[in-house]
Amino acid sequence: MTRWLESWAETGAGVQHKQQRFLARREFVPVAVLLALSGLLLGFIGIADEVGDGGARTFDQSLLLALRTADPADPIGPAWVEASVVDISALGGFAVLALLTLLAVGYLGVLRKWGDAALVLVATLGGTAISEGLKIGFARPRPDLVAHVVETSSMSFPSGHAMLAAVTYLTLGALLARAQEQRRVRGYILGAAIVLTLLIGASRVYLGVHWPTDVLAGWSLGAAWALVCWGAAAWLTRRAAPH
Repeated sequence: MTRWLESWAETGAGVQHKQQRFLARREFVPVAVLLALSGLLLGFIGIADEVGDGGARTFDQSLLLALRTADPADPIGPAWVEASVVDISALGGFAVLALLTLLAVGYLGVLRKWGDAALVLVATLGGTAISEGLKIGFARPRPDLVAHVVETSSMSFPSGHAMLAAVTYLTLGALLARAQEQRRVRGYILGAAIVLTLLIGASRVYLGVHWPTDVLAGWSLGAAWALVCWGAAAWLTRRAAPH
């Protein structure tokens, strides 16, 4: 009887400890998200301010020229590197991201996960609208310091490829990671989404179609918008769930 009482007490203490850890984590996550969001938005505002007053020009020009040989029309590295970077850049193009979004929404619809499907649509469509609106507002011309390896038609700031890659791949990566039980698998998925986002943004500078600050601003704002959408979806899910 004594052993049973001791075992019961230990079990109760363990359950209470787990509950305390769960509550502490629930309180910590919103604070961490808010801090990350604030940092990303402040980063974007700082970059936009530097671009507006011309303070970023030296940095932009130096990095663009560092990725060229003596000929401004020739990126550093062999021809196969240039071809590979063009392919990587295409992963952040409108057609690829639109197709990926439609496939993801269709898949989530088949599973009847309407909330997740709405999250993907709101994140990508909202991110596109924000990106295009800012391009029109800032009206920053594309780099004229080096030759463009690929054709472009829109304004330069912020980089649409960098921003929409961050929005799309980080949102989808978070959805995939949430469905995994093992922490290392979740970490791998999120890490892969981040690496892909960084590669796409960097490719735009290498190809000479964006100033580096365009890409930095796109990364910052894209990640911030993905966080806003994800946080709103999580809040709505908790609110709708029974206690």
